[in-house]
Formats: sequence, structure tokens, C-alpha cells
Amino acid sequence: MVFQSEREPGNPFFQIYLMDMVTGRTRRVSPGTGKTTCAWIHPSGDRVMFSSTHEDPRAVELQQQELDRRVAGKQRRYSWDYDEQFEIYSWHRDGGELTRLTGARGYDAEGCYSPDGRRIVFASNRHAYTDPPTAADAAKFEVDKSFLMDLYIMNADGSDVQRLTSARGYDGGPFFSPNGQRICWRRFDEEGTVAEVFTMNTDGSDQKQITNLGAMSWAPFYHPSGDYLVFTTNVHGFANFELYLVDTDGRRDPIRVTHTDGFDGLPVFTPDGRNLVWTAKRAADGSSQLFMAEWNDGAARDLLGLKADPQSDIRVAPAIDTRPAPTTDTPAITEHDLKAHIVRLAGQAMEGRLTGTRGEKLATRYVADLFERYGLEPAGNDGTFFQPFEYTAGAELGPNNMMQRHADDGDAVSMAPDRDWRPLAFSSVGSFGPAPVVFAGYGITAPPDEQQKWDEYDSYAHLDVTDKWVMVLRYMPEDLPAPRRQQLARYAGLRYKAMVARDRGAVGLIVVSGPNAAVRQQLVPLTFDASAAGTSIAAVSVTDKAAAKWLATSGKKLRRIQTALDGGKSLMGFAIRGVRASATIDIRHEKRTGRNVLARLRGGVASGKGVVLVGAHVDHLGRGVGSSSLASKADSRSVHYGADDNASGVAALLEMAQRLAARARQGDLTLQRDIVFAAWSGEELGLLGSSHFARRYLDSELDSEVQSKLNSKLDSDTEPGAAAEGDSATLYPAIIANINLDMIGRYRDGLTLHGVGSSTAWPALIEQANAPVGLRIKPQNDSYVPTDATTFFVKGVPVLSAFTGAHADYHTPRDTPDKINYPSTERITRFVARIVQALATAQKVPDYVAAARPQSGTSRGGLRAYLGTIPDYSQSDVKGLTLSGVAPGGPADQAGVKGADVVVELAGRRVENIYDYTYAIEALKIGDPAQIVVLRNGRRVELRIVPESRE
Repeated sequence: MVFQSEREPGNPFFQIYLMDMVTGRTRRVSPGTGKTTCAWIHPSGDRVMFSSTHEDPRAVELQQQELDRRVAGKQRRYSWDYDEQFEIYSWHRDGGELTRLTGARGYDAEGCYSPDGRRIVFASNRHAYTDPPTAADAAKFEVDKSFLMDLYIMNADGSDVQRLTSARGYDGGPFFSPNGQRICWRRFDEEGTVAEVFTMNTDGSDQKQITNLGAMSWAPFYHPSGDYLVFTTNVHGFANFELYLVDTDGRRDPIRVTHTDGFDGLPVFTPDGRNLVWTAKRAADGSSQLFMAEWNDGAARDLLGLKADPQSDIRVAPAIDTRPAPTTDTPAITEHDLKAHIVRLAGQAMEGRLTGTRGEKLATRYVADLFERYGLEPAGNDGTFFQPFEYTAGAELGPNNMMQRHADDGDAVSMAPDRDWRPLAFSSVGSFGPAPVVFAGYGITAPPDEQQKWDEYDSYAHLDVTDKWVMVLRYMPEDLPAPRRQQLARYAGLRYKAMVARDRGAVGLIVVSGPNAAVRQQLVPLTFDASAAGTSIAAVSVTDKAAAKWLATSGKKLRRIQTALDGGKSLMGFAIRGVRASATIDIRHEKRTGRNVLARLRGGVASGKGVVLVGAHVDHLGRGVGSSSLASKADSRSVHYGADDNASGVAALLEMAQRLAARARQGDLTLQRDIVFAAWSGEELGLLGSSHFARRYLDSELDSEVQSKLNSKLDSDTEPGAAAEGDSATLYPAIIANINLDMIGRYRDGLTLHGVGSSTAWPALIEQANAPVGLRIKPQNDSYVPTDATTFFVKGVPVLSAFTGAHADYHTPRDTPDKINYPSTERITRFVARIVQALATAQKVPDYVAAARPQSGTSRGGLRAYLGTIPDYSQSDVKGLTLSGVAPGGPADQAGVKGADVVVELAGRRVENIYDYTYAIEALKIGDPAQIVVLRNGRRVELRIVPESRE
């Protein structure tokens, strides 16, 4: 939370402070000189905007004058002077630097960011200095600088400033609506005695007065639902300000919220709407302080006569847990501390810790604060504990979507986006058509299954789709025998259908669910897969009603066609007579920033001997929307707490860090090398955080050279990670091993350790570490597992990943702290800590054993052909498939394919994403050479690859 306060003895003016709502720690973010006001946190959480006069040449002098007045007992009554030296600044959280956003003469303040963080609305009287007012207005402005105050809007970087209001009197205190489409603000009359609440569009149009109390009604703020506002008014008396509610249309009388004499004002809702924060003089000493209360949205709606909010079931618990981070008197690894960490990380306040969200920021801040408390050094960017990374988080419709059906007579009928039709998230953008439309059944092409004696299935038989739109049904035939459905399932995905249409020359794909499909919504949801890029043709879905109208022009009925196809009847595709279609597709991909947390425990002997990297992913699924949630329909929007996955692993990481740091500090532990503790984010979205770390600090070819040196000097006391002069590997010492913890909280019949085959050193280390602990260990040689350890194994690093097994609560809201086996989690933590300690104190480093091929956890839908390529799932904006690495000795390795190559073609089939690649593998024949084309450093490289069998 950001706020302004006079709390430093030598500073008589407001300064801006940022409070961590998890730990309660507060830091000043303003420079400390001059006057400051009106702060706002950017939606990303990585910067704060506020107004300040610190660049006024007289700032220090004016500050001293105010101090002298106070010493002399001549302190003035509070009033705001609208100093023309106020400018708007942006403070960057990770670096602390200030960026000036405004520069015009005049008061620039009272700003806030839009919900998407792209724009700022603010108050300014700058036009009074550039546009000469009338003599009367000039005289009034001389004594009241707020008289000519108006609202402005600009880009978040300070560019493209536009004026929104021009009425005489004071317009100020603007805030965006939750959807970013409107602005609320206060407008004073020309005398400055009466103010009312107004709203308008963000371009200044449609200005509406919402209140009419004839008092000073100001400081309006939207509820996150967008259905009503809270504001301050003195309708009960000049000095008695109370909080009121009013619906956003102002159709009902405002409703009183507070009933305490004195000042209650400047209210804001927390982003989730669970709490209200405001300023009041309720403190015992009568000073103005901030207060927070739980908010009852249902009661507010009843009083305002509004319908219930369908999201209100989500906003039932306090958003912030303000208890201090857990500590113990001794740094021992204990059940108590593990439980405290897990309860915090898997609590309601963390909101499921989805990467790039507020919950993830709270969780990573919690981890960073504890690392700092334990005495570890920051190992992230720019001297901080954080390493941010950008990724594509979702897709939304832009403003320019349009689709039309063209008749032969030239008439065009427009269809309403998001009602009659909707683009698919992976569609290409731009304008397509007008072009004819053909119908191709379920749009499936599948080869024969000789074992099951199923014939080839081809929806495109004798159908020309070149330069045409292809309409297809959404899924696959409903009434076929189960074995046949299983055979067709891999060819029924919409991306596959788009690929088939594209390769046959189609303009675009039109998907219709059909009346026989049991769907909750006929239009395909606009969900984005962060691990895959798009296609190069248009792809849309339309309602059954729209499709039926089109088919009717050819005398066809949609239900009759679908019923025949569902029963297995072979129907030829056909052209839809008298219909052409055109579309303009505008999809905006949402960029978000996640962040890893990195901390270093320095080796006391020779830090250059490499690094032991210990990691656990801190992210989870949020509320499960658009993710890999396995929740039931009833729980689909609930918080996915992720106690086992992976608050358990992070809790163990924290306990190990505290324990090892304390022992090193006390002199009980002599480290031969550094230990880096990493809380990865983005694991659930495709190993995004660990992949970003590896791309930044690990070069695959250089690592191979360094690892070779390590392996050849196991018995030497010389520095194993020494790189040649000028090598970029010196940015980060060689990682000699990666220990990963992912889901260690449900110990039942043993602890699985993946990656035992990655080094010959592991069996002895595991046995030694487990002797005093007594866990049942289930070693697995497989090193290609769907967790962050794989990121480092493909880079030549020995890995060991701890896991207690899947369970029925996996990826559901039922994965809660009460189901954790805390005694066993403590034992696992002590066991892993012993392995980390052994690695960090030994003279020798573990060798690296390459795996011949991926095994369990990497099969692609039962593909028989094996190439030995490891996709980089974090690359979503590349046309083609970026490879994280290749399995040593596999077909790709033998063919000369390398990590960081981008596959663009396989066996004559174009590859634009991982789906194209997977389907291209289906066409390969074991033992028959095929051409694979990759882009390497922007250069096209053609290679010959011989597929092997997975069986």
C-alpha cells in the first residue's frame, strides 16, 4: 500500500511511503525534500507514481522556512497550496530511480494509473499559464490556484497529453473505473464551496453528474465491480465528513457508510473489493491515520438496490494477512516453521500465486524478505533478490474485430463480435476475404489404423478449399465406438484442424459447435496457451444460429448433418452456395511480468569452485481460469491454494536457507562453494522462470566446455569452474548441481528422487544423507521430468528432484495446508539439507551423465517416432519451435540439431508452433531419413534426421 505521511522529524512536508502488507515493513520512496502528494502503485507492482516539488530550486529553503515557523509556534493550519512546482514522477521499485513524467509549468498532481497501466489521468492548471484567462478569472486564479484546475490524460511514459475537462472551477481527484473505460472525479463550483461527483468516458465525453447533495462531495472511488462508488461528503455539517455510496448511474439516493464525528475521507477499495481503506481522525491523539475494514459487498448492494454481484462469492475473506513473517528462536528445521510458511503461502491472501499477479508478488516478496532476514545476499537483478521476466499471459479482443456474411447480390450482414462470432486465441490477425465458404464436416484427417482396422478418415476428400473459408464442427463424431474416438482424438484439436486447413490453402477456419455438442457456450473461449504460438490463417468460431443460416442457403440443416456424421456416416464436403465471408481480426496479447527470487550464501573458502543451485517453484494456478486446473465445475473459479504444489517445496527451501546460513555464520559450516537458493516462478506455465535464468546465465556450448573441465578434475583442488579469458560464463559461476523440490508435502509410501541417473555421485550421497533420517527412498534415473530440474539437466548440470507423488487434490482448490504431512515434510527437508550441505562442503563435484533419450513425462500423446528434441516451452512469440536442448546421442543430436535452434520445417511440413511439430512427427516413418530445417542465429540450416522408435 502506498500513502503520504509527515513522519520524519526533520521533514515538515508529506513524503510518500510504501508499506509491505505481508511483513508490515515501510520504506520511503520519495526523495525526502520538497512536498509530495497523490501516489499510486502501477498495476504491475514494480513502480509507484507520485507528485513532488523536490526539483524546485527553492525546495530546501522552503522546507527550512516551514521548520522555522513550527519552532516559533507559527505552524499554519493545513491547506493545500497547489504549488506550480509539482510534477509527476515514477519511482521504480527494483532500482529506486525516479523518472519525471510531466514538465509543463503549473500544478500536476492527483494522478492514477489505468487498470492496464498504460495511461495516467491527472489534475493540472497548466492551461492557466499558457492560455491567458480573462481579467476576472486571472484575479480569481491569483488567490485560488485550484480555480482553473482541469483533468488531463496521458500515456504512462508522459507522452500524448490530452485535456479532458474545461469547465470553470476545480476538477480534480480522478480515478479510472475497473474496466478502464470511464473516469470518476470531483467538480467544485466556481466559488469552491460545493462539490459533486462526476463520471465521464476516458476521452472526456459523456460527462455525468452522479451526486446532487449541495455539499462538499469529493474523493470518489469505484468499487472493483464497477457498479457503485464510495465518496466523502460533509452533508451532515461543515467539519463532519462521512463516507457515502452511490450507484454509478446516480439513479438512487446515496447511502451513508460511516457514522463517526470528525473526518472520514479519501476512501479506496482494495483491488479484490474485500476491504476498504480510508483516512480518519479516530486515533486516540486525534491525528489523521489510515484505517482498514472488511467490506460487505452484499449489504452494500442491498442498500443501493443493486443486483447481487456474480463474483461476490470470491470476495469473502480478508485480502491481506498482516501478521509478521514467521520466525523461531533457533534456526532449526521444524514442523512449526514449515507449517507457518505453508499456511502463509497457501493462504487466501496469496490468491493461488499465479505468475504475474498480485498473489505472486506477495509470495515472492514474502520469500525475499525472509532471505534477507536470514542474512543471505541478493542474487537477482541490480542488487535485488528479484529476477523479473516477461511472458505472454493471455489474449483479449481488440477494438477492431469485424466479420460479415456477403450475399451474391452484394449485400453484407455484419455479425456482432463476442456474441455471434469470436476469434480463436491462436488466429492470425489482420483482414481476410471476402472469400467463398465450404463445409468440411469435422475437419479431421486421420490415417488408417491397421491394428484396429479403421479406415482413413478424411473430411477433405475431393474438396477444394484453396482461397476459401472452411467451416468445420468443433469436436469429433460423438457416437463412434470408443476405440475409433481414441484414434481420432489426436486429430480433433482446433489447432490441428487449423493446420490442416492452412496446408490446403484455406483463407481461414470457421468453427461451429453444433446442436449435438454438450457445451456451456457455443463460441470457443478466448483462452491463451502460454506455451504455444499462433497460426498464419484466420481462425474464428460462430454460433449455431449463424452457421445454420449460412447452410440454409444450400438447402442444408446443421443438426441433420451433424447427426449423420456423429453416427459414422461418410458425408462429402460441399461449397455453401451464395455465401462469402470476410473478417478483420484484432487480438491483443497480454504481456505480464513474473519474477524469480534469488539469494546467495557465500562460500567461506573458495566461491570460485562453483555454485550449488537449490530451487523450488513458488507459483501456482491462481483461480484456475485458463490453466491446467483439474477442478470441478463448481470449484472452477475458486482459489487453487497449492499447499503441496508447491508451498511445501518453498517452505523447505526457506528452512534450509535459514539453517545453513545460521550454521555458516556461527562457523559450524565451512563452505567450499556458494549456495544459491531460487524460488522459481512460471513453472506451471512451462518452466518460464528457470528457463529465463538459464538463458541469461548459462550458454549451452560454453557450459559443455566448463562441465568437461569439471569432470576431468574431480580429484583436483584446482578451481573447477574456471572459464577462458573473456568467457561470459564468469557472469555466474558454474552450477555444479541443481537440487529441486516440487511437491514434497504428501509423503505416503516414500520419497521419489528423479534424476539419480544424471550423476554417478548421487547413490552414495543419498545413502549417507538418509542414514540418520530413515526415509523410504524411491530412486528414478529419469532426468526429463516436468519440473524446473529439466531446465538445468539439458544444460549439462547434474540434477536431483524430490517428489512425494501425485494425489487426488492435485491442481484443484482442495490442495490445502491441512492435508500436508508435516512430520514427514520436516524429515524430507532435513534429508535434502544434508545433500545440499554435502555438495557445498565437498572438494569433489558430481560428474554429469547424459541421458540417451527422454522417458516418462515427455511423451507426446503416444508418438512412436522419437527425435530427442527438448522444446523450450517458455518461447511463445516465435514462429516455429524453439528448442531448449537435445538428448545426447539421440537422433537430433546425431543430426547436428542444437539447443536454441528454432525448428521451422519437418519432413516437408511447415512448423509454426509446438502443435505443428507434434503433428509433423506423426507422419515420420521409423528408420526413414527426413529433412529437418532449423533457424540458427537467424540462418536457415537444413539437416538430415533419422527417427528412432520409442518402443
